[in-house]
Amino acid sequence: MAQYARGAAAVAVIRLHNPPVNALSLTVLQALEDGLKRADADPSVKAVMICGENGKFSAGADIRGFSSPKRHGVPLGPIISLIERSEKPVVAAIEGIALGGGLEVALGCHYRIAHVKAHMGFPEVTIGLLPGAEGTQRLPRLIGVPAALDIITTGRHIPATEALKLGLVDEVVEENTVEAAIRFANKVIGQPLGPRRLSLKPVPKLPNMEAFLSEALVKVKKQAHGCLAPELCFQAVKAATEQPFADGVRKERELFNILLTSGQAQALQYAFFAEREVQKWTTPNGASWKSTSPQPIRKAAVIGLGTMGRGIVTSLVKANIPVVALEQNVEYLNMGRKAVMLLLEREAMKMEQGAQTLDFHNPARLQFTVDFDVLHDVDLVIEAVFENMALKKEIFHKLSRICKPGAFLCTNTSALNIDEIASATSRPHQVIGTHFFSPAHVMRLLEIIYGHHTSPTAIATAVQLAKALKKVGVVVGNCFGFVGNRMMFPYVQQAVFLVEEGSRPEAVDQVLEDFGFKIGPFRMSDLAGLDVGWRSRKGQGLTGASLPPGTPARQRHGHRYSPLPDLLCENSRFGQKTGKGWYQYEKAGGRTAKPDPWLHNFLAQYRDTHHIKTRFIDQEEILERCLFSLINEGFDILAEGIAAGPEHLDVIYINGYGWPKHRGGPMFYASTIGLPRILAKLQKYSEAHPDVPGLQPSAFLKKLVAMGNPPLKEWMSYQSRQSNKL
Repeated sequence: MAQYARGAAAVAVIRLHNPPVNALSLTVLQALEDGLKRADADPSVKAVMICGENGKFSAGADIRGFSSPKRHGVPLGPIISLIERSEKPVVAAIEGIALGGGLEVALGCHYRIAHVKAHMGFPEVTIGLLPGAEGTQRLPRLIGVPAALDIITTGRHIPATEALKLGLVDEVVEENTVEAAIRFANKVIGQPLGPRRLSLKPVPKLPNMEAFLSEALVKVKKQAHGCLAPELCFQAVKAATEQPFADGVRKERELFNILLTSGQAQALQYAFFAEREVQKWTTPNGASWKSTSPQPIRKAAVIGLGTMGRGIVTSLVKANIPVVALEQNVEYLNMGRKAVMLLLEREAMKMEQGAQTLDFHNPARLQFTVDFDVLHDVDLVIEAVFENMALKKEIFHKLSRICKPGAFLCTNTSALNIDEIASATSRPHQVIGTHFFSPAHVMRLLEIIYGHHTSPTAIATAVQLAKALKKVGVVVGNCFGFVGNRMMFPYVQQAVFLVEEGSRPEAVDQVLEDFGFKIGPFRMSDLAGLDVGWRSRKGQGLTGASLPPGTPARQRHGHRYSPLPDLLCENSRFGQKTGKGWYQYEKAGGRTAKPDPWLHNFLAQYRDTHHIKTRFIDQEEILERCLFSLINEGFDILAEGIAAGPEHLDVIYINGYGWPKHRGGPMFYASTIGLPRILAKLQKYSEAHPDVPGLQPSAFLKKLVAMGNPPLKEWMSYQSRQSNKL
């Protein structure tokens, strides 16, 4: 609710009160309206000040309200107009946060005072909506179109100092904001309010408004990757430049309703809640977040300073965790140190713009060494050497001897068996998988893998570490490839099969990028390096000298196999690093992928050699074979109890694999198109390619269809406990 009181002298104080973030519930809005009317009617009140309880202004409307079908009651727009029309000056005192509807309330006030540590923004776009209480019309009138577009279409939070430069707030204070706002209100009593009413202001003109808007639209569309909200945010702001305020507000409402009923807003809100849901982890044997506390991490170590290790060290330093970085010899150590320092300098520059500093020259915070004995007092070690089981086991055996008994031993592996690594130690309960994603200081996902013996405390500590690093930690069970890479395998495999059958890498990539992936499977493969998978396949005995003579080129263990990626590697085509892979690049290390005539010719010869009749493959088949095989693997993972629920798979795919967020993750997407349709299509493709296991429908998928296609949140109630492999 909002509490009304008389402040110093003639200023009425209205406090928004709805812990923890003063969300604008119906009760709060009703009380705000009553408070304004009382202040207006009270002749002894000369000015009004609106603030939030507990050092937070307001985080806006409660997001759960958007998804509930019964939205009725007090709309926010008219209350903001009521604030603006007040004959007495209204001052907003912004502390903590003013987001979404909270910022719209502040824009309705005649003046805004902010605490130096406050943040403001319109995050609606991130949940598939736009500011729906006249914010898209008032903000451009106050700070101009370019700045308003940036804030509304990106959803970013802006600090008070930037808000002051933009003219979004009138004053920034370091002391008590509420008292400063009351003093300010007393000063402006009796001053004309017309110029302070944003709905009456014209939008500041740009000399080249039309050219600016058409360029801005191209940029917004490019960054949106098929997401509707940024484009409709743009349309709403554009309406402010072309129409009177009241018409602009009507346009905003119309666009808001389009978004509200679009599937995208539901998908983005699902993703928002799923990310919170996965923090509440449980394991099949009953361990859970409720009954387990993490151990504090006062000092950490990272072993191996390749690409992954460097990113992990950078993440730890940014999180203010003292870290020891270890390499096998001085030459590698010096190379690693240089690279880490460069990354940290870049991060420090970014942070200084947000007025934070990064202390990384102090050896107590960051130490480089080749001496394992230095690790005797660390609380947690993250091993980040390359994917080789023998090497990892050797390191873990050593760590088990050197580290203190309470230290947690983490392995940054993308696929290897956690239990086998743990078997090299005398403390398997302290061993856990922490699968970072490259570049580790940028990517938000951390897959946390528990083995057979991993203790609940080790899991809780890894989850806490993810939080400290500002990452999304998802707890999953131990199997080859865990969740993310295990589901990625059939997806990439189908992409390669499609190219064998007559498609081209650029055609497959285009279909998946049009669906919303930031990067298609072949560009992704070129970026990661084709040699990584090649090394893994050699290790599994699928290719190379270890194959018995007479092994058919396109069969392994009775299943279809494509040697195409192996053949590219044999031609030293490893992707971007060599300037050639599935595409050609301007130079080794180049970034711009161009279709390669050599490859098209090579594919034609390959099909001739293996008597494959080239056929035309349409976009629908490309999309369904790649996505449905990935989703199918997801159902197997759920049936085996490797992940606690479909949300876990979706959070992993959105944050680690570039799945388009506005489609809510692969399992959510499956639930929206309907499981019967996925089952029918998998059966059709499986009949056409009976030797491809990834296309044979999962028993769990079949069961859910037989049960009448229940909603996603009920899926796990149909999972039979016997199938649990853990």
